[in-house]
Amino acid sequence: MKKLLSYSIFAIILVIGFSSCKGRKGVFTPTSSGRPYEILVVIGHDLWEQPAGRALYDVLDTDVPGLPQSERSFRIMYSSPKDFDSTLKLIRNIIIVDISDMYTKASFKFARDVYASPQVIVTIQAPNAKEFQQFVEENSKQIVSFFTKAEMNRQMAILETRHSDLVVDKVDSLFNSLIWLPSELTSSKTGQDFFWASTNRASGDQNFVIYSYPFKDKDTFTKEYFINKRDSVMMINIPGAREGIYMSTDSANVEVTPINVQGNYALEARGLWRMKGDFMGGPFVSHTRIDTINNRVITAEVFVYSPDKLKRNLMRMLESSLYTLKLPGVNQEVVVPEIEVIN
Repeated sequence: MKKLLSYSIFAIILVIGFSSCKGRKGVFTPTSSGRPYEILVVIGHDLWEQPAGRALYDVLDTDVPGLPQSERSFRIMYSSPKDFDSTLKLIRNIIIVDISDMYTKASFKFARDVYASPQVIVTIQAPNAKEFQQFVEENSKQIVSFFTKAEMNRQMAILETRHSDLVVDKVDSLFNSLIWLPSELTSSKTGQDFFWASTNRASGDQNFVIYSYPFKDKDTFTKEYFINKRDSVMMINIPGAREGIYMSTDSANVEVTPINVQGNYALEARGLWRMKGDFMGGPFVSHTRIDTINNRVITAEVFVYSPDKLKRNLMRMLESSLYTLKLPGVNQEVVVPEIEVIN
């Protein structure tokens, strides 16, 4: 599936002018190593300790947005070029820093599955350290988004063969739509134009909800409207253990962003949820889109409850599922809905 690009990925293509060469996976290409959201930076030791290297480190070390506590975007490793051996070349995410006076300006070069699969390698070229630093700082969001989307794309490939049939069947029958969620979501609840699936765990609990309502006007896609609609839906469908307890939105910690999903407009909302009258809470991410065939709005959301664990990987794994949602009228053939990280 094409055109699953966020506006930040468009910015990579349009603003900084990637040149790309896509690697080919051969018969004997080994499987890549490393954990999700782990990046190896190949850079000279002296440069790594100078402002140029620190600028790249600071970009990769930024906080993940929408989480209740500080969690870094990536786990960062580094190697000097002379130590970049056959073992390190198998890492799934690699940034190679190439500074030489042979270049006239700073730029990115992208390659995929060069030494292993799945793998992405970005080479950042610049004529000198100062221009490298400026380039990295100006394109910090694009760098983070690039590798985040690449990891999400890998997760979607996994979902092709390992997804919840329960969720597929329920979303199809209730919304005439298709979405892939992890197979661990085995508990569910159905309401009026509403469906909720969960792992139902005391900790590390993963959740998915989808609901619909009539489309009225463009004010539907505003932060205020989204919060009000979400609160009204959750109050009815996700009550707490006692009367008067229900899920609500922490309105002070919600950010909404227009994004592109499958070539169409979507409103991404990212923030925190809380159980009103209780101490439970956590992060959520949602996509709100228009079902043009039925003149309705469909919101798909993922959220987690994990008070004693880090939440970055849980949330990003679930968030990738949102990009697999196919609304009515879209070809329902089950294919890997790939996020294009480069043309």
